[in-house]
Amino acid sequence: MRILLTGATGYIGKRLLPILIERGHNVICCVRDAKRIGLPQSVIDRIEIVEADFLNEDTLHAIPTEIDVAYYLIHSMSSSKSFKHLEEVCATNFKNTINKTNVKQVIFLSGIVNETNLSEHLSSRKMVELELKSDSYHLTTLRAGIIIGSGSASFEIMRDLVEKLPVMITPKWLNTKCQPIGIGDVIRILELCLGNEKTFNKDFDIGGPDILSYKEMLLGYARVRGLRRHIFVVPVMTPKLSSYWLYFITSTSYMLASALVDSMKIEVICRNSEINTLLGIAPIPYEQALRKTLSVIDDNQIISSWKDSFSSSNISFKISDFITVPTHGCFKDIRTATITDREECVRKIWQIGGDNGWYFANSLWRLRGFMDRMIGGVGLRRGRTDPTFIDAGDAIDFWRVLYANKSEGRLLLFAEMKVPGEAWLEFSIKGNTLYQTATFRPKGASGILYWYLLYPIHYFIFRGMTRKIGK
Repeated sequence: MRILLTGATGYIGKRLLPILIERGHNVICCVRDAKRIGLPQSVIDRIEIVEADFLNEDTLHAIPTEIDVAYYLIHSMSSSKSFKHLEEVCATNFKNTINKTNVKQVIFLSGIVNETNLSEHLSSRKMVELELKSDSYHLTTLRAGIIIGSGSASFEIMRDLVEKLPVMITPKWLNTKCQPIGIGDVIRILELCLGNEKTFNKDFDIGGPDILSYKEMLLGYARVRGLRRHIFVVPVMTPKLSSYWLYFITSTSYMLASALVDSMKIEVICRNSEINTLLGIAPIPYEQALRKTLSVIDDNQIISSWKDSFSSSNISFKISDFITVPTHGCFKDIRTATITDREECVRKIWQIGGDNGWYFANSLWRLRGFMDRMIGGVGLRRGRTDPTFIDAGDAIDFWRVLYANKSEGRLLLFAEMKVPGEAWLEFSIKGNTLYQTATFRPKGASGILYWYLLYPIHYFIFRGMTRKIGK
């Protein structure tokens, strides 16, 4: 099928895109600026890109007429105070443009809107749904509540609150019920609705099996992360105070915080699970979705489902394009070195650890290993299984290999020593530059303190190691 994907560089679109390509579809990505598309080159080589801004009618002539299905994943909630008007303009321009094509189905991801007294955000979603209806094509609307996935605005706010605050004095809307759904299930449903006539001209609520209050969701996150948190709900916080509370504590903008607070006062619970029966799926529970989201690498569901098909198909993706270390809420130490002999640099990287050591300050590495064993960790006793060969799953001292590809010059390690959080160490060669990136995702306040206390030592070790490897 020829598929038009709007919002291709957004939170949902970027995850849906590789799935559509893997299924053999011809995907046309709508972006406002092709120079800032931010997609891996191996993906760009497999798609068509058109520049189009649905707020500007003059740019929409670039959209081709030969289209089978279009995904509408445009959202303006955090871009302006007048987001409701912007959403209406986008929807109107989209429909007028799509009506001139051969499209048979439009799939729209919306929000659950089952109450009559809706927030401005949810009422704008309902308005878009009504505006997108047309006699020229079949509309499939999927209504979701909170989506559990790294990068989702609601999830990242929740993550910030739990990670930063051992004790929370919270607004009463934390008792509001909702029905969260994992990002993997959302992507699966979006894919299965593609060309499915049973979904034509219908709207469906999509959600996981758990109905929880926002307070229960926060405490569930704390359980999964192994954090002790205490939440006290008070009735005195106005919506404005609640918005400022989120703005100052989390990484969200005030505009987005205000829109979300307005929506969080309203229950978002699915009317039924008809879509699950129709598509033959069973969304995973909330805490399982959390564990997948907090797995040691992002986009784990893509890697897991593709690892076999890559070796047996002619898909030209590099799997490393989809193996990315988490970014939100993480500390990073990035070092670079100019190299003159790529082959020698790769050889050094592939011989790191074990009897060969870490090329710089080995006594400090041994001390760290000793300290790790003293508190019940693995220390450096595992060494290496082979002095020169590395494969995914291998142990290197107190690290585990997540990805190793010599031709790409990339090695990604995950720390298995005892630390108050998760840590990754990555080596990658691009052109004549070696990049060494240490990433740490702290677990609560102790993790943040750990990073800052050890930063001077890490600075000394990582800088020296990069220079020695690149020399």
